[in-house]
Amino acid sequence: MHNSEYTRPVRIVYVGGGSLNWATKLMGDLAHDGTIPATIKLYDIDHAAAERNAAIGMRYAAASNGAKVEYHAERELGAALDGADFVIISILPGTFAEMASDIAIPQSYGIVQSVGDTVGPGGFVRAMRAIPVLHEIGKAIREHCPNAYVVNLTNPMSVLTGALYRAMPEMKAWGACHEVLKTRRLLAHIANQEMGSIRYRLSEVKVNVLGINHFTFVNAASVDGMDMMPDYLAFAEKHRESGWCEHPRDPADEHARYFDETCKVKFDLACRFGIAAAAGDRHLAEFLPQNWYLDHHKAFGFGLTPVEYRIRERSEKVRAAEALYAGGALPPAKPSDEAIVEQIKALLGGEEHVSNVNLPNYGQVAGLPLGAIVETNARFSGIGIQPVIAGRLPQAIELLVEPHAKRQTALLDAVLAGDAQALLPLFISDPLVQPIGPDKAATMFRDMLAATRHYLPVELVSGVAA
Repeated sequence: MHNSEYTRPVRIVYVGGGSLNWATKLMGDLAHDGTIPATIKLYDIDHAAAERNAAIGMRYAAASNGAKVEYHAERELGAALDGADFVIISILPGTFAEMASDIAIPQSYGIVQSVGDTVGPGGFVRAMRAIPVLHEIGKAIREHCPNAYVVNLTNPMSVLTGALYRAMPEMKAWGACHEVLKTRRLLAHIANQEMGSIRYRLSEVKVNVLGINHFTFVNAASVDGMDMMPDYLAFAEKHRESGWCEHPRDPADEHARYFDETCKVKFDLACRFGIAAAAGDRHLAEFLPQNWYLDHHKAFGFGLTPVEYRIRERSEKVRAAEALYAGGALPPAKPSDEAIVEQIKALLGGEEHVSNVNLPNYGQVAGLPLGAIVETNARFSGIGIQPVIAGRLPQAIELLVEPHAKRQTALLDAVLAGDAQALLPLFISDPLVQPIGPDKAATMFRDMLAATRHYLPVELVSGVAA
């Protein structure tokens, strides 16, 4: 079936529909594409934010010359999910106050984190908050729309995508992350530099992806049939000390100071291990011992994003959304480079699409545990989502990745089983936590749980405290 043959609108549910980031990207992508008739239900615990986004979405829909798209805010999750074809999940586990404690408490013990949402002490506790929530959403999907395709955008990506599969093992879910886009854009730049003109776009860069979310690698790359790995490794060697940015940095731009990266971490890893590290520097650094990169983050050209900046940035986004809600000028609908619309079209019977996603390991990454959530390419088509066999990481890299994959799976097991006694050993085993020793780590863990206890299952908090 092709898009022009749809007899009814596609039913899409956005859980976290008051989002100030992903939701508006989806609106712009759907309006720009103009080929998918859709009814989109926005559900959020902040219903007013969902209503605001529904109104903004209708403005985008009215500005589109393509298929009809309607947006509706829903007060109840079950009512939103009934009969859904696709479910998109993008939520914040807890509030910025909890995220601040995830960063500040470890910092008081000498542990530095650049993001704190995937691994390290911050990622661990964030996962404890979020796993029960995603598991409940997964059970609601099982009840109301068991045949829906489900895309998770929430970090920590690996354990939360895993939580959905624990709710329903046959669920058709994937985790979507845009970090690999950074490496594909860099490869396009290298190819264009060699050609002496802007000839190649992101879509023309093909990569083989393998690893786990935010600790992802590329061991093969091509542009227009040209093998790009030798060129990438040569570029990394050339820019290992100087770094490289896609756009020149504006020293006055606070966002750039905290979020832009010079690629020095990924270039250093490439030179050490002979493989392209595909995620951004701020994420890569947190999977490794602190004295590799985090202790020297200024020299490696990446920032430690303070939560107070995220709060200010969110306030600015709320003001911008309120202005749109009140009738302010609508930004033009332009593609965001995110793959969700292309993935949806492929699953509806359109052109086949291949992109990197997070799925249970059915063997697509040899050497990593079966069942763990891994990141590789997958093929999207009318017959579903099929992971692409990616091969095996170099042994030296696998030894760094495998313990994280095992820890993430064990953390998911412990939270869902209410096994508080299993949590502390897992927490202590993280590379960022190990150096402070087990006694300080245990005290820090209890401090962190106390700061976020309102968002945690009681049995986990009391069990660890005991």
